Amino acid sequence: MATLLKEQGRCFVGIVGPRGVGKTVILKQLAALTDRSFYGSIDTFEDVALFELAKVLLEKQGIRTLLLDEIHFQPGFDGELKKIFDFLPDVHVVFTISVALALQRSAFDLSRRVRLIRLLPFSFREYVRFREGMTLEGLTLDAVGRGDWTPDHARYGYLFDEYLKGGLYPFSLTEPDPLNVLRSILGTVLQRDIPNVAKVTYQDVNLIGKALTFIGRSDVDGVNPTTIANNLGITRYKAAEYVDLLCQAFILIIVDPAGTNVLREPKILMQVPYRMLFRSWDDALGAVREDFFATAMNMANIPFHYLKSTTGRKTPDFWLSTESGDWVVEIGGPGKGRSQFKGIRVERKMVLAHDAASRRNAKPLFMAGYLA
Repeated sequence: MATLLKEQGRCFVGIVGPRGVGKTVILKQLAALTDRSFYGSIDTFEDVALFELAKVLLEKQGIRTLLLDEIHFQPGFDGELKKIFDFLPDVHVVFTISVALALQRSAFDLSRRVRLIRLLPFSFREYVRFREGMTLEGLTLDAVGRGDWTPDHARYGYLFDEYLKGGLYPFSLTEPDPLNVLRSILGTVLQRDIPNVAKVTYQDVNLIGKALTFIGRSDVDGVNPTTIANNLGITRYKAAEYVDLLCQAFILIIVDPAGTNVLREPKILMQVPYRMLFRSWDDALGAVREDFFATAMNMANIPFHYLKSTTGRKTPDFWLSTESGDWVVEIGGPGKGRSQFKGIRVERKMVLAHDAASRRNAKPLFMAGYLA
């Protein structure tokens, strides 16, 4: 909030992130704190050109700050922003968007006109802060590997399962059933957001929903564009397109393979806790652990890839690249441990386990949530 209020210069600000993380709340707070401002939710506008709206508000009411929610519902919003920027120098725009693809497909170069801010759900560290009022220092991957954390970092591990079941969204702090809210959000993403930014038909929307159901109900090691295509009876190209749309809408996470073998397919995980909409907690837990790790790495901006043996032997789950060097990480479940590292020539190796207290040499999985 402070960053947005202090924003200087001519650049507009775009807040990009999934539905439910508080983008609308931020805009409304800005409206309350900013003189001569106007807040509008674009999905309620009909036949209103943003440039003309900005011009009239400036001339008639002296409005100099436009706070535009879910701007991807306005066809050609990128061109309208360009016109406002070029011809109304006294007007500043802050907007939100829930599908990153809408910006990627812009017909105009907005790079020098718009500064993008990524707004993501709570990291586990942020959840502890808002849930318990406890501010903890962030950890590094090296610190987690060494077991270098405070007793307070360890003490809040009892909140981890609650976090995985929806606690990473701000509405979970007051909503007794966050998964029910998330189910409604998913419906909006599928029925409104994606159709508004991509050229998809009604049949496509139906197939995207089926693809998501297949992913949510499957084991993580068996899901890729080819298996999705085979399950739905569509081309691999179309399956990959659906996966990309769901990734751009912050529902899926695409994990590329380590190495340079372009023939190997990406691994497809889900943003926490979307898998819980398709499977029970006990049934989904193994996959949710990997979902959490991928979500946590994205939040911490740590590049990572998945590992897969070409000979069928067991290997660790992920290869991470950090400034201090590479890490190989195994997400531990029953029967998984350091034996997975055999033949892996990387100095830094770590097992992250949900039940680390009962596992020798394993670190608690929730510690990855303190990296951001």
